[in-house]
Amino acid sequence: MSVFRGTVGFYRQYRPGIPQDVADILDVAAPARSPRRLLDVGTGTGLVVEALLGRFDDIIAIDNDPDMLAAAEAALRPQLPAGTDLLLQQVPAEEFTPPPGWQADLVTICRAFHWLDQATVLTRLDTQVSPDGAVAIFGDNSFWTATSPWKAAVRSVIQNFLGEQRRAGTSTFQHHNRPYSDIMRESPFSQVEELTVPVTRTWTADSILGYLYSTSFAAPHLFDDRIDEFDQTVRATLTQFSATDTFEEDNEFLIRIGRRERA
Repeated sequence: MSVFRGTVGFYRQYRPGIPQDVADILDVAAPARSPRRLLDVGTGTGLVVEALLGRFDDIIAIDNDPDMLAAAEAALRPQLPAGTDLLLQQVPAEEFTPPPGWQADLVTICRAFHWLDQATVLTRLDTQVSPDGAVAIFGDNSFWTATSPWKAAVRSVIQNFLGEQRRAGTSTFQHHNRPYSDIMRESPFSQVEELTVPVTRTWTADSILGYLYSTSFAAPHLFDDRIDEFDQTVRATLTQFSATDTFEEDNEFLIRIGRRERA
């Protein structure tokens, strides 16, 4: 069962998209040619593909959650530029095999690398990426790890309802402390460049709760019949930090671009 069960509607509406500055960096990372091929791993509802539409004309996006893929299909297909091929495929990244002869010029893994068998996926990508292609692993900071006062208070509410450990669906989240760049340096894509893009956002109580319900650690089903109580407690907690229902966030995208070592 997907750790994101029941979150897809919230995910599509409330997860922040990919900023233009991040899309520009990803665009530059890939060689320019035609066809220009993108593989988006753990696509979810297609936020990365959406940000890169018009920059790649042959796109494969994979995820193991059929509801997420259905939402991606509904969102992306009407926006698809003429002449662009899009294949959405339900498959774990550890089992994906592209069509014969197909190699990506860029692989994107956004907010999903922690769910993967990382070494296995990076090793398999060696045959799936063009010789001069790149792998980009990137994301912004989760509410769970944030240190701002209002986010910390919200996290405490979640912990009061669900326990101290971060949830991942019906289990708890298991995460290592190794930097992703170190993992990439042990892979075929060992030449790693790191870039950061600052992001400022303004939230409301509605959008904060919508975001929380899009996550594996605060999915609606985890609260059972206490969901209304949780909703009310979060709202009451947030009023301590703003009288105008506006909550500022300073975040950043950390982008790691890996390439093969040049001979």
